Amino acid sequence: MKKYDKLIEDLVPKKFGKLGQIWVGFLIVVILCAMYAYYQQIDKGLSITNMRDYALWGVYISNFVFFVAISLVGSLVTAILRLSGATWSTPLTRIAEVIAVAAIIMAGLTIIIDMGRPERIYNIFLHGRLQSPIIWDVLVISTYLFISIMLLFFPLLPDFAILKKYYAKQPKLSKWYGILSLNWKGNKEQETLYNKSINTLSILIIPVAFGIHTVTAWLFATTYRPGWDSSNFGPYFIAGAFVAGAGAVVVIMYVLRKVYHLEEYITDMHFDKMGKLLVLLCLVYLYFNVNEYLVPAYKTTTEEAAHLYDLFVGDYAILFWSAIIGGLIIPTLVLLFPKGRKPLPLFLVGILVVVGAWWKRFIIVTPTLLHPFLPIQGVPKSWHTYFPSGLEWMITFGTLASALLIMTLLFRYLPIIPIHETAEEKGYFKNHKTNPL
Repeated sequence: MKKYDKLIEDLVPKKFGKLGQIWVGFLIVVILCAMYAYYQQIDKGLSITNMRDYALWGVYISNFVFFVAISLVGSLVTAILRLSGATWSTPLTRIAEVIAVAAIIMAGLTIIIDMGRPERIYNIFLHGRLQSPIIWDVLVISTYLFISIMLLFFPLLPDFAILKKYYAKQPKLSKWYGILSLNWKGNKEQETLYNKSINTLSILIIPVAFGIHTVTAWLFATTYRPGWDSSNFGPYFIAGAFVAGAGAVVVIMYVLRKVYHLEEYITDMHFDKMGKLLVLLCLVYLYFNVNEYLVPAYKTTTEEAAHLYDLFVGDYAILFWSAIIGGLIIPTLVLLFPKGRKPLPLFLVGILVVVGAWWKRFIIVTPTLLHPFLPIQGVPKSWHTYFPSGLEWMITFGTLASALLIMTLLFRYLPIIPIHETAEEKGYFKNHKTNPL
């Protein structure tokens, strides 16, 4: 059992070092600044932002779509890999699931931040109409959050039992892990129920994950605007979400591998496979981008032409081409080569993909809003352009910091890599009728 004991020692949650404490402190400072900025927004109204009758959504909704996209890969990809029996992904499943939970929590909060009267949110539940895509978005996000939490929690039951025993000399901590383990003993009946529950959740999360991105796409596609008037938006959003989510997993797995010295468990093989997956997803998303812009360019209606001009050579050209070239084309070219799929190059590519994915959502939302089919007459010229104010940026950075803080705290108290699953795959339980908890 020496190997098993070493496995536990390697994978139990570790206390924050000095660098970790500085990181948490930095995130808390950013969040506090954002809370003050949000207080100002609540006190004085949305008029202190740069959103107006043209750009009525702005950076907040861009951020919401980004969080929804990031959340997809965590639950959906791990669910598919679990169902297909791809054991190579075991060290990455919890990382992806934690990202999914943190992202979907912040997606819901971002919607509230965008509301001018957030205290009226209960009206969505009391008076929501089934004809409105917004009520479906709320329902799907709530369902997706619940299933994502369950998909994170259920595989943790054996690990909580292991941690209860490991921290026996720390009664308070041991007690909490014991409660969370739901009296896990590792017997045959529990194992059967455990496996059925995880498989059921993995099946349920797939249609819900597709639903949340399709419904979010409907919010745009059912609004008659150039750039959004497309039946392609559902698959276009799903393809983009796969890219953003895979990029986020790559970035987080590299950081955790470095910080917690997990090179033995998150190997170069895992980076190589994630790199191959990411290049495939980038190619699929590039196809949808070509389809999304080629058809309107072919039709060249007056409104679509103005919108595409803004993207290709106008005010948003730098952002547009940076997101396409930097966030998709360069990553694809780099990842086609084995050296590009090594940990450090892939980490840098992952950063490019995630940053490009965020700006891509900004480009999807903002330029379209500035080109309505029926322009508003007699409004100030400043309403015809939009760029987030300092207050909007501060709140947006606060939401990103909050997502990172949720991940950081979860990784502090949960095993980053599943202990029980890893031990089973390594064959440490073969000589035992029940797991040695």
